[in-house]
Formats: sequence, C-alpha cells, structure tokens
Amino acid sequence: MDQRVLFEIRRAGPSDAEAIASAHLDSIHSIGPSYYEPAIVQDWGAHVEAGLYLRAMRRGEVFFVAIDQEDDASSTVLGFSTHAQYGTDHGVGVYVRGSAARRGVGSALLRAAEADAIASHASSLEIDASLAAVDFYKRHGFIETSRGSHRLPSGRSMSCVFMKKALTPS
Repeated sequence: MDQRVLFEIRRAGPSDAEAIASAHLDSIHSIGPSYYEPAIVQDWGAHVEAGLYLRAMRRGEVFFVAIDQEDDASSTVLGFSTHAQYGTDHGVGVYVRGSAARRGVGSALLRAAEADAIASHASSLEIDASLAAVDFYKRHGFIETSRGSHRLPSGRSMSCVFMKKALTPS
C-alpha cells in the first residue's frame, strides 16, 4: 500500500500563520520525544505561536505550506518549510506533522525552499538541525559541519547538528 499523501505546495501568507504554528507544534510533540527528553520537547514548543511566523514574514522570511488534498472539508497544513537570508547566509527549515512524516511531504517542502533560495542567488543553505531531522537533511544532500546546541527561549540547550548544502541552479 502506497503511503504517500495527496498534497499541494504553495507559498504561505499571513493567513496561514495559525495553521503553521499548529503543524510546527504537532511535529515537535509527535516526533521530538523520540530524540529529546520531555523537558526539552516542552521548552521547544513553548513559544510556538502564530505571531512567530507573522514577525518572520514581515522580516522577509519566505514560507511554503503543504496542504492536504485528501480532505475536501478542511485544508490541513501537513507541514511547512522556510527560507531566510541573514546577510550573506541563507537558512532553511522543514517541519511536518507526525502523520505526514516519511510520505514525501518534507521532501517537496524542502525543494520549494531550495528553489526560493536559488532564485535569491544563494549558493548554499545552512540549518541547525534537530536530532530528529539529521537523517532527513543528509538524504537531501546536506553535510554535517559540526555538532552543538541551540539555545531555546527558556535558556535550556537543545542538542543539534549544524549542516550545510551547496546549491546549484537548475
């Protein structure tokens, strides 16, 4: 049985902020506990709310969402990706709901963010990958540059892997 889900990828706008927050929290709480202790998972999701994405969009960060096409009654956001430019560096991130993991949603979202980065003349992408996402990014051509931690708003440190991918325009 094919485990792929039917979905559409589109650029997100301010009206998607609540749904992005919901997908982000679902990802943290459904996938995160396999990699982090409960206190880290709790802190990781503690400041996730719609305003976080609205502020990022106002700063120029670009978001893409995967919309469930199997349920006509609602348009559930299955996940999101983001591309942001920080000076000369370009960052990326992908989160998917636990129910959409390993079904092609994250890969499609990453391709959308990479295309946006290439259109912005990025030569590479960087990510502070959670332990849960390292294998995903490796499968998509990212290489580990070092290991360290990401400081959560609570002040707690969360282990992560710093990764980078060279981009080539298509």
